Amino acid sequence: MRQETEIFSNRDLKNMILPLFLEQLLVMLVGMADTLVVSYAGEAAVSGVSLVNQFNTIFIYLFTALASGGAVVISQYIGRRAMEDAGESASQLLLFSTGFSVILSVFVLICGERLLRLLFGRVETDVMAACVVYLRISACSYPALAVYNSGAAVCRSLGKTDVTMYLSVVSNMINIIGNLIGVFVLNAGVAGVAWSSLIARVFSAVVITILCFRKKNGVVYRWRWIFRWNGASMKQILGIAVPNGLENGVFQLVKVALSSIVALFGTYQIAANGVAQSIWSMAALAGVAMGPAFITVIGQCMGNRDTDAAGFYFRKLTRITLQLSSAWNLLIFLLTPLFLRVYALEPETKRLVIWLVLLHNVFNAAAFPFSGALGNGLRAAGDVKFTMAVSVVSTLAVRLFLSWLFGIVLRLGVIGIAVAMVCDWVFRAVVFFLRQKSGKWKNFQVIKA
Repeated sequence: MRQETEIFSNRDLKNMILPLFLEQLLVMLVGMADTLVVSYAGEAAVSGVSLVNQFNTIFIYLFTALASGGAVVISQYIGRRAMEDAGESASQLLLFSTGFSVILSVFVLICGERLLRLLFGRVETDVMAACVVYLRISACSYPALAVYNSGAAVCRSLGKTDVTMYLSVVSNMINIIGNLIGVFVLNAGVAGVAWSSLIARVFSAVVITILCFRKKNGVVYRWRWIFRWNGASMKQILGIAVPNGLENGVFQLVKVALSSIVALFGTYQIAANGVAQSIWSMAALAGVAMGPAFITVIGQCMGNRDTDAAGFYFRKLTRITLQLSSAWNLLIFLLTPLFLRVYALEPETKRLVIWLVLLHNVFNAAAFPFSGALGNGLRAAGDVKFTMAVSVVSTLAVRLFLSWLFGIVLRLGVIGIAVAMVCDWVFRAVVFFLRQKSGKWKNFQVIKA
């Protein structure tokens, strides 16, 4: 038990994992509250926000991939006790994230309306007008979102996940209060919703940046590092971030393609799929929350070149993920009939939702801990090209192909889409598990001696 007592105790892991889970749960609940408030601004506003959020997700995933790359490098330097190098990497992450997000923001402000009309040109005029307003204000928040993700990467690399959790609580409160004021007091419609999100993101970015300048954190931003380009440090970060970003980009494109396939099915199947996906998002929280924990723990172990400890925590964190995911997925499935009372659905549609949730939750508990969280551990060890290749092949050759085969050719509808999804998870789970067992991930070095 040497590794457990010297590196991360059970208490350390609990203090890291619980805030990550609660933060994800909070974001999910606030997202549902946002949708409810926006609905009072009219159908055009709801449609506009929904469509633009699909568009914004692409950029959010880019910022997340960049922050994940930074988190791996920072975690490995922390494991090596090279706090100065970790601080310089964190500062370089802030520099690149800010510059990259500003460029994207300007691009969207200039070309956003044309892109919206290209993607959603057939929507009604008032919906398009809502899309344009929401996108322009959202684009202004891209730099704040990128800066926050950079700071969050630093805090999570240090294991201080409670910082991002508490900040998320305050930020989301600002967002909800702003939505209420914007919609019900100012009658600003979609603009009121967009501005409240912008203000909340700027608040989060400012606060977490101030915290990252505090010397007592151990890993600190410094102005001299922020305003000086370090090619070697940036290469390390982008070496993780670029493959991760490509992987996420392919996944998002396939999601759009799958939405087009689902649109071919009957109305009740489309409705059931939409409701099931909202419940799936809740059920997936446990597995998703464990991802950053793998990055921090495995990253620090590998930074210290303690591959035995890394192997120990691979097994330990996987067991925790399986236990947490199993309990949470079971709870969500048992609550599904209660959730369905909120929706005005036909009995046939409700039955289909229950089958979809059952299929999802069984495999989300059994396979996703290996295909998702364990994959993050491999990335934290530096095995990013392999995980990217497997994920891209699985997304295209398993999820997309089988969705077409099961959903359209075999006429299984949305059940076929769900089966293809879990086949994707199972394929990745098997490959990533075998990769972890092989020990090949031990040979990678993100940072050089």
